[in-house]
Amino acid sequence: MIELASQLCTEFEHESPEKLLVYLLGRFGDRIALASSMGLEDQVLTDMIVKIDRRARIFTIDTGRLFPETYQLIDKTNMKYGIKMEVYFPDHTAVEQYVAENGINAFYESIEKRKACCRARKIEPLLRALSTLDVWICGLRNQQSVTRTGVKVVEWDEANQLIKVNPLVHWSEEDVWQYIRANNVPYNVLHKKGFPSIGCQPCTRAIAEGEDIRAGRWWWEDPNHKECGLHKR
Repeated sequence: MIELASQLCTEFEHESPEKLLVYLLGRFGDRIALASSMGLEDQVLTDMIVKIDRRARIFTIDTGRLFPETYQLIDKTNMKYGIKMEVYFPDHTAVEQYVAENGINAFYESIEKRKACCRARKIEPLLRALSTLDVWICGLRNQQSVTRTGVKVVEWDEANQLIKVNPLVHWSEEDVWQYIRANNVPYNVLHKKGFPSIGCQPCTRAIAEGEDIRAGRWWWEDPNHKECGLHKR
């Protein structure tokens, strides 16, 4: 599979996202899925995937602390495309233990406590989802942050032992918006209120003009640490 990831990266480096998705969805069937955070890029990929194969798997993670607008978008997306996204939830015992030991909002206190919260609420359910896959599709783009400049269109995910695909890796933010407007893709209304990147409500704020698009995520931390662990590099 490592060799296959390298071959696919070379073969599809300069191809369209749709061509890559057609190939992968046809080859891997129910062993491939889009991991959607309900962000702009993932909504674009949802639109592309459904147009290729309405039966294709798309899942999202409900951490229990999402914005109301994000829950509304899940419903709106399901209704527009006539699909039922898989929703994974964290293990309640892990969340209860974290809160009992640290407090409800301990993630503000240190990077370690923030990552522990992400581990309980996001990583554990992600790993359960990935255990059913050979390939996972993500909406990562090189321009999103300093932690994502080296992302490739197809990679071998050593940490999770599967192929990771980033069809929009070379797209700009404007490319994403152009696709959304042209295809009437539903998106989170918070994007029009200064939220370019949206995660859990306590850990996401609107950004000011000129700030990095990921500046509103875990804004109290150094930019080089602004990943939850979903995308280990």
